[in-house]
Amino acid sequence: MMLSSLVVVYVMFMCFHFSLGDNYVLDDKSGLGRTFDGIGGLSGGGATSRLLVNYAEPYRSQILDYLFKPNFGASLHILKVEIGGDAQTTDGTEPSHMHYENDENYFRGYEWWLMREAKKRNPNITLIGLPWAFPGWVGHGKNWPYDFPDITAYYVVSWVIGAKQYHNLDIDYIGIWNERNFDGKYIKLLRYTLDKYGLDKVKIIASDNLWEPITFYVLQDGELSDAVDVLGAHYPGTTTVIDALKTEKKLWSSEDYSTFNDEVGGGCWARILNQNYVNGRMTATISWNLVASYYESLPFGRDGLMTAEEPWSGNYVVESPIWITAHTTQFTQPGWTYLQTVGHLKNGGSYVALTDRNGNLTVVIETMTHDHSVCIRPPLLPFEVTPQNVTFYLKGSFASVSQLQLWKSRFDFKTKKPVFFQKLDPVKISDGSFTLSLDVDEVYTLSTITTAQRGAHPDPPPSAPFPKLYKDDFNVRNPQFTEAPDFADQTGVFEYFINLTDPGPHVFTLRQVVTQRPITWVTDADQTISVIGDYSWQNITVTCDVFIETAKTGGVFIAARVDKGGGNVRNSKGIFFWVFADGTYKVTSDIKGETVLVKGKSGPSSDIWYTLSLTIKGDSTSGMLNGSPLWKSGMVSVPKNGWAAVGTSSFELAQFDNFSIEAE
Repeated sequence: MMLSSLVVVYVMFMCFHFSLGDNYVLDDKSGLGRTFDGIGGLSGGGATSRLLVNYAEPYRSQILDYLFKPNFGASLHILKVEIGGDAQTTDGTEPSHMHYENDENYFRGYEWWLMREAKKRNPNITLIGLPWAFPGWVGHGKNWPYDFPDITAYYVVSWVIGAKQYHNLDIDYIGIWNERNFDGKYIKLLRYTLDKYGLDKVKIIASDNLWEPITFYVLQDGELSDAVDVLGAHYPGTTTVIDALKTEKKLWSSEDYSTFNDEVGGGCWARILNQNYVNGRMTATISWNLVASYYESLPFGRDGLMTAEEPWSGNYVVESPIWITAHTTQFTQPGWTYLQTVGHLKNGGSYVALTDRNGNLTVVIETMTHDHSVCIRPPLLPFEVTPQNVTFYLKGSFASVSQLQLWKSRFDFKTKKPVFFQKLDPVKISDGSFTLSLDVDEVYTLSTITTAQRGAHPDPPPSAPFPKLYKDDFNVRNPQFTEAPDFADQTGVFEYFINLTDPGPHVFTLRQVVTQRPITWVTDADQTISVIGDYSWQNITVTCDVFIETAKTGGVFIAARVDKGGGNVRNSKGIFFWVFADGTYKVTSDIKGETVLVKGKSGPSSDIWYTLSLTIKGDSTSGMLNGSPLWKSGMVSVPKNGWAAVGTSSFELAQFDNFSIEAE
């Protein structure tokens, strides 16, 4: 198609087309639109499912049902996960399957488990893997994965192979490098490597960033075009670009939403699920994130389809985006096709219609107003929506439809009494048409599909704060997971460890295992750190046995009132109590160790266990070594509250045991 013609088609596509007044036609006679690829959620991209694995049954399975079980809740079609790279990627680190070049372990982390659980509920779910970061050895010490593209390609492909070999998981799509530069030669080599290992069915998404410049290079390079199956953009604002349309590739919003999951967040999700196709012809939309299961005071707290951030209480919240998702996912499946007759409503809002080509029809309508559908990004231009009556005419294959199931959600920002995913009486089709009265901030689904349900489990336990008395000797562990409960790694990776050389009390420990700075996605701290507990804690005692493994230069710390994590972790403030292998100690008010409150000789060295204790009460702090007082100090310009934490002075091996907290 000539570019000028394409521009005309695109402009028509973006306008309020196929509507005559308040009348709209649903017809397949003139052909169909693009094939629908599904609605999904993204686990990872920053350890966003970290706390989920710590939930006790039956609550953990209930949460998973609301996310993945067909005809129950969100009933997601797609699960996208981070390929852990040992580095901070928004709200924490996720472990790599290859910490070192000769190290392979396909049981680290929780993404394998999550994919299995999703597949158990929906055998047809689409699985996607994407790296945010890479272990340092991949780049031979450089913060760049493309200098040795064969190593990077094998590293990614090994993850795909491991998913099948150890978990019987078939990965459907693989990405390049999240929101970072791409390299065309690497993409081609990745395709070659996948094919070499018999993974020709695994498709490639590029570049999980902006539409440009990947679309330009795909148009210019035939070999690159052959390698790329899907153009994936992040937070596209429901629009695409001409070059993306010219490629004739699948267009996905491969990361979207990222918005607080209150009612405005639900409105954001409702608007973009429809308008990503109406305005941008995107056939899949994936939410960051899947479930807000990380400490809420970390960056982007509660930016998930639902909230599950209290494994200690069992409490979780099924938020509005779950039911907004159901308006599409419970009435369609990947492989359905959009009608060409989709678009905007005359008085604001939008509608899409899809068919399975066997006579089934689903129509999703949203009338979200500007202020009640703002997403965190990109900025939303002003628009108006007003109440309206709409009449839809069914033509072509749908002319004989006699009734449609009707489901409704109503956001109520005045009385605060919203209704989500409510089944109403079926709509009768009279003379090939039906009429609806639409108010603002509503979502409707009309469909020939009759299997949808508003699933429900018994109410979970009430919300409760993190326990003020907390102990973990790391002896009792869940064999499915390598992480200790409730610890949220922010730089480095802390794993369960069996110390076979120690016949004494420290056989089962928690060990920091990353010894080389990863190829980072954000700027990790120069020190490793894992936080835990209640961000509101002020007066607290933290105690832990520590073991420095690096002679002469090694060091470890325990900390309290730690105020920052995520991409801001390197700027964390708090009280940090350090001991070093050279026999010194210091107390600082920052993780960098630059603002020293107290320092001196302590005696510890490497390869010997010591017990550290840190107490903060009011404006005073004190520390003990092996039960004896070591220092006492007033505080200078430190946070009034924050998490407890453990960590190391650099990327080094160190162990921790018998961790405990006493908070007031």
